[in-house]
Amino acid sequence: SEYAALDQPFFAPPSWLFGPVWSVLYVAIGVAGWLAWRRTGVDAATGWWVVQLALNAAWTPIFFGAGAYGWALLEIAALLAAIVVTTVLFHRRSRAAAWLMVPYLGWVGFASVLNASIWWLNR
Repeated sequence: SEYAALDQPFFAPPSWLFGPVWSVLYVAIGVAGWLAWRRTGVDAATGWWVVQLALNAAWTPIFFGAGAYGWALLEIAALLAAIVVTTVLFHRRSRAAAWLMVPYLGWVGFASVLNASIWWLNR
């Protein structure tokens, strides 16, 4: 694959790990959104939840489809910010919803560093 052919940092996880990790994270993201929605309905928190989902969906075609690693880095920074806002707003509605977002926040933080490293190594 094109991803495997890239120069990668020493801390890059094996490709097979991404599927299982994202499967667990998407379940947690979904449950978090449901908990927040159940508490207050559609509001700013659920709006930000939708925004971060859209940003999440946009990253893959930018990084993998277009191979635009610099643009993907900018996009993932916006995603990271949207996850932080969502988590803070969720905390005001449901602590469980906020805690369910924390592993996602951590993984996207790691993915941001990985994206930056791949961009740097392959410029």
